[in-house]
Amino acid sequence: MDIAITGSNGLIGSALAASLRADGHRVVPVVRSAGVAGSVRWDPAAGTIDADGLEGLDAVVHLAGEGIAAGPWTEAQRARIHDSRSDGTTTLCRALAGLERKPAVLVSGSAIGFYGDRGDEVLTEASSSGTDFLAQVCRDWEAPTALATEAGIRTATIRTGIVLDPKGGALGKQLLAYKLGLGAKAGRGDQWMSWITLRDEVRAIRHAIDTEAVRGPVNLVSPDPVTNAEFTDAVGRALHRPTFLTLPRALRHLPFGIGDLVGSLLFVSDRVAPGVLQATGYAFEDPQLDAALATLFPRR
Repeated sequence: MDIAITGSNGLIGSALAASLRADGHRVVPVVRSAGVAGSVRWDPAAGTIDADGLEGLDAVVHLAGEGIAAGPWTEAQRARIHDSRSDGTTTLCRALAGLERKPAVLVSGSAIGFYGDRGDEVLTEASSSGTDFLAQVCRDWEAPTALATEAGIRTATIRTGIVLDPKGGALGKQLLAYKLGLGAKAGRGDQWMSWITLRDEVRAIRHAIDTEAVRGPVNLVSPDPVTNAEFTDAVGRALHRPTFLTLPRALRHLPFGIGDLVGSLLFVSDRVAPGVLQATGYAFEDPQLDAALATLFPRR
């Protein structure tokens, strides 16, 4: 297949591209920079894209967006987080809808931040959206995909949880602290964390590409959500390091947008179930946290 990917240089995009290429598929990166061989050029902020380069593709995977943890949530950073997703999805989907030879499927990124802070509630793809900043971002991220759906393109919006990989993402950023024995739960540690390993994230995206029944919202999380305290202890066990510290909830009140970022990353509770994946026959490589961490951090 010929598959275009936005965000192909990110943690998920680069792993997905490598997996597809290893199986003989042609990957077409959608990039801002000129001179990248075999790529499609776009400028999401300007609303422009080389639509001719999208003609005749089999699938498109849209993962591009400003990093959620790229910096404190100042007003300017909030705008970058929101607009990079909303504008990029609108630009892409408008172009796809206007093609003569449309792709069969669009897999478009989103996140479990869609649900907001929900305590112990079990969240499925049918659950309502939250009311906080990230929930609004996710709603505006997903909304433009209607342009592709109305044009007859099968569309899946993948609501991804915390992606676990030692090379990047949330876990990669925390590794040094854990290795130094500074791993800490956040507050009481009773908030739920819904996670997925990078290899299951890639396999689940490929499942969405290949499976006709996968359409609409899809939760990309393992079937084993854990509390923040359980997650902290599990990473400590995997690395053979103590995890007796606690981060105070007062961190949520730090100024200059830092508290908002910390609060969203550490103190929000999302207990999410992968209903669509399980209903469509997806088999997880890493369904349980302890076993997943043992794979990520093999004993030497």
